[in-house]
Amino acid sequence: MTHSDIKKVVVIGGGTGMPVLLRGLKEHNIDLSAIVTVADDGGSSGKLRAEMEIPAPGDIRNVIAALSDVEPMLMNLFQHRFTKGNGLSGHSMGNLLLAAMTSVTGDFYRGIKEISRVLNVKGNIYPIANQSMFLHAEYDDGTIVTGESNIPKEEKKIKRVFLKPNPVLPLPEAVDAIHQSDLVVISPGSLYTSILPNLIVPQIGKALKDTKANVVYVCNVMTQVGETNGYTVGDHVLAITDHIGPGCIQSVIVHNKEIDPNMKLVYAEEQAEPVKYDLDRLKSIGLEIIEEDIVKVKNNSLRHDTEKIANLLVSLL
Repeated sequence: MTHSDIKKVVVIGGGTGMPVLLRGLKEHNIDLSAIVTVADDGGSSGKLRAEMEIPAPGDIRNVIAALSDVEPMLMNLFQHRFTKGNGLSGHSMGNLLLAAMTSVTGDFYRGIKEISRVLNVKGNIYPIANQSMFLHAEYDDGTIVTGESNIPKEEKKIKRVFLKPNPVLPLPEAVDAIHQSDLVVISPGSLYTSILPNLIVPQIGKALKDTKANVVYVCNVMTQVGETNGYTVGDHVLAITDHIGPGCIQSVIVHNKEIDPNMKLVYAEEQAEPVKYDLDRLKSIGLEIIEEDIVKVKNNSLRHDTEKIANLLVSLL
């Protein structure tokens, strides 16, 4: 197979859902790129972005870990989170390395590229923007809250999310990657705080509509308190299209097996429930619906099955 025959796959997202997809996809013979949110403002990421005026490194760190191919001990070091130490407690080693490399190179994206080279990352990692950005949410009652970490705490229905500064300028390489791809995957994850912060950057939304690639959304399996209480798959899709307009998604992947009753009870304690898939509504929107058993139980949590979802996505090529 010549290099020109290798298919280009772009994954857009953040949070815990995105690395699951990437770990599986990196095992396939594809040209893989990840476009990652930098809107996080909590914990170690929040402290570093405030003190050093850099984009939030946390989601980038987890994507580097997912795509890296190094000795496990080196990856354990990269993902190590300090629990003691005045000023160090709460910080992860990877976040500190990204902050340090940004200082050394003078540029956040260049810092990511250098660390990716050192840690033998398979694929390209693009922050959605090379600048600090702040996520805001407007609720149905008209109130507005600032900060990604604060948005779910209100536990009110979210009308829309938006970014400041406005406009946020996306990394040009990220826009180009979408235009040149054969498949674009919107990963599962917190809908309003991990997924939409990428999509509402204007040039990104336009690129999703203009690209010749199939854009597929891997929908969440469970609802999330403070963000998607009571949401169906159709509600997830409409939240995306309400923000960036119709025609940005062609296919949606849903888990089609009944969730174990014991797992339902575990999630009910967090006020979460399985996302119902409203097939007729999805068909009326004009989406291709791909139903598969793609979930497993891990550490008493439901997670997308890395291997199954990667195989399914690659089969779409």
